[in-house]
Amino acid sequence: MKNGNGNTKLILLHPYIQKQGSSNRLWLLAFISVFTIAFLLTLIYTRESFSAKTTVATATVAGPVSSGSNFGNVPMSTTVINTLLYYASRSNDSFRMNYAEMKPISDVLRKCSSPCNFLVFGLTAETLLWKALNHNGRTVFIDENRYYAAYFEELHPEIDAYDVQYTTKIRETRELVAAAKKQIRNECRPVQNLLFSECKLGINDLPNHVYEVDWDVILIDGPRGDGPEFPGRMSPIFTAGVLARSKKGGNPKTHIFVHDYYRDVEMICGDEFLCRENLVEHYETLAHFVVEKMEENSFQYCRNKTSSSSSS
Repeated sequence: MKNGNGNTKLILLHPYIQKQGSSNRLWLLAFISVFTIAFLLTLIYTRESFSAKTTVATATVAGPVSSGSNFGNVPMSTTVINTLLYYASRSNDSFRMNYAEMKPISDVLRKCSSPCNFLVFGLTAETLLWKALNHNGRTVFIDENRYYAAYFEELHPEIDAYDVQYTTKIRETRELVAAAKKQIRNECRPVQNLLFSECKLGINDLPNHVYEVDWDVILIDGPRGDGPEFPGRMSPIFTAGVLARSKKGGNPKTHIFVHDYYRDVEMICGDEFLCRENLVEHYETLAHFVVEKMEENSFQYCRNKTSSSSSS
């Protein structure tokens, strides 16, 4: 028989082993605490640094934008204007204006109170020049070709262009002028809102806001007028005269320029609806009229009736 007490082994745990386990747990807890504090400090520092950089970047970007907006209101210098005119007058386009014709229009735009309202009949070689010279104002272009107007706007999105369908023919000039004179107290009166007019020479299918603007400068350089079947410029000349006389506010005087003022249509309609008495200057093929607004009950285009009769 085996004696169970003889093989009994006694295992004793030394106190050092218990102390060592507790010490390891304390070190682990301390390490985690230090790591957590370091992480929080790093996160706080990073956020503050990012906020500071964002503020500086915002201030840096805002500075030039503000300066740019102020710069946009500064009038164009004479040197820049003369440079634009110089190079535009040397364009290879055979239908361009020369320097002597562009300079008077440029001078009027420069003296025009800002923002200047500039209406142009015809998309021509000078279109971008007119837009640039009136950079602080509103410039609207009217053209006879809807496809070219859309194409030009696509190439130059900053250009504001509209098309109009002319129903006139150059061979009908004298008949149309005579009909307008007969209707001077009705549909073709000098002061009216052309949007509601049935006058054959009046343009009434433009966007509404075109009739609401008090135009300071009007340039007539379109539509085509080199043959009897072309629309001619009877309607733009008549329309410009009515817009000038029907102004509600702004400058009571409107500068109206008529290009190609050597042809019969331009001279007949210019004398009849813009009036020889308002012709202030004549530069080669460019005529410069200054037309004043009239009272609503006015029923004559020209104060000096002899100028009208002599041109008919």
